[in-house]
Amino acid sequence: MLTQTLNTQAINTQINGKIAPGHSVSDQFGAIAGHIGLVATEFSYRKEEEIYGEDEPSEYVYQVVTGAVRSYKLLSDGRRQIGAFHLPGDVFGLESGPTHRLAAEAIIDTTVRLVKRASLEKAAGTDVQVARKLWAMTAGELRHAEDHMLLLGRKTAMERVATFLLEMDRRLAVAGMMALPMCRRDIGDYLGLTLETVSRALSQLHAQGILGFSGARQIVLRNRARLHNLDA
Repeated sequence: MLTQTLNTQAINTQINGKIAPGHSVSDQFGAIAGHIGLVATEFSYRKEEEIYGEDEPSEYVYQVVTGAVRSYKLLSDGRRQIGAFHLPGDVFGLESGPTHRLAAEAIIDTTVRLVKRASLEKAAGTDVQVARKLWAMTAGELRHAEDHMLLLGRKTAMERVATFLLEMDRRLAVAGMMALPMCRRDIGDYLGLTLETVSRALSQLHAQGILGFSGARQIVLRNRARLHNLDA
């Protein structure tokens, strides 16, 4: 365990063997944690290890340094709905209530930084800049939730896969290629589709020359314009 003030440069560094951001990250969390009296604690989690569970006390706010995290809810019959994928630089675990609505789990070996929620709330009460940054992060989560609701409620299977690929291309792509940390079952649970439907959609996009594969989870978008046309 390492206790330190957040280092913005570390968040933007490509680390061998781990997922790091392909593009520059707006480090609002780092700016907040740099506030006098706030320190961030760094933890590492193994692949598939739980970071926090559903209905557990929301004592901390987290930021991914390297790796990837999924937040999800299990239904009573065992089905899983993934609410979001959190990649390097992303903040998660910011709740309005006293407990976590979703569980969070490391998709691959992952390092996160965390700050006590009570400390953030106290800082926001005395520093308008901290309050604004917290509001910006909350608004970003709300926009994502609205977009995800539209995706699940109105888009076809192919439109959902196209939306997902364009989002991952924006967030992960390096030199034209994106290395997905999540498996196809994860993608299906995020998009509300079966594993077979996701695989079939990817195969169709490959056959149409819209994307190419370089390994099981490495994808190259060959025709973004056509993919955008599929994203209604």
